[in-house]
Amino acid sequence: MKKERRRWYDDACGTAMALELVGERWSLMIVRELMFGPRRFGEIKAALPGLSANVLTQRLEGLEESGILKREKLPPPANAQVYALTPWGYEAEKPIQLLGAWAVRSPEHDPTLHLSAASAMMSLRTMHNPELAGDLDFTVGFRMGDDMFVGRYNHDGIDLHRGDPSCGDVVFEGPPTAIAGAVYGGALAELEAAGILRIEGDPALAKAFVTRFPLPPKWTEG
Repeated sequence: MKKERRRWYDDACGTAMALELVGERWSLMIVRELMFGPRRFGEIKAALPGLSANVLTQRLEGLEESGILKREKLPPPANAQVYALTPWGYEAEKPIQLLGAWAVRSPEHDPTLHLSAASAMMSLRTMHNPELAGDLDFTVGFRMGDDMFVGRYNHDGIDLHRGDPSCGDVVFEGPPTAIAGAVYGGALAELEAAGILRIEGDPALAKAFVTRFPLPPKWTEG
């Protein structure tokens, strides 16, 4: 029997309902981590180091009760339980992108804080600019420790998914913060020289790629 949901707002607005569903602390972050496919409990926790195991368990249960995610079992030889978004859960990507693009305009946004691999990849999908993509069309890969992604970059977007990046025309290897520093901070050369970021494949494509994701301007009063 499904538990009755505790209501916070008693408000018919869709925004209020969204907060009922994912407004508790960490809930939306968990949804973000699952946007690139199923994850084990430990993988979710490792990506969100400030989240305790107890709270993660509670949030996963709440998101499952809401129909946003479901539990699955990986096939042999893994036989491990994972958490995956439902088709409806995946529909949250666009609202997450819009909210993120709005929030980074805050002068208080601190890009030096922890950044998970999924968050770095989501930011690229969020900040994609079709006008700046031009006629570029190539496969790009990312290797961030055990987290690996690959996707096609062109005018239509960057269709990233978890997978072996070695087939990429260009591959970025390094921590998520370094990849973000190259793309949004213009520090590609400095990070390469320091050995923090490694580029495989076409260096010209790497240089072109990191200039195609402009951040929105910071909000200023007046």
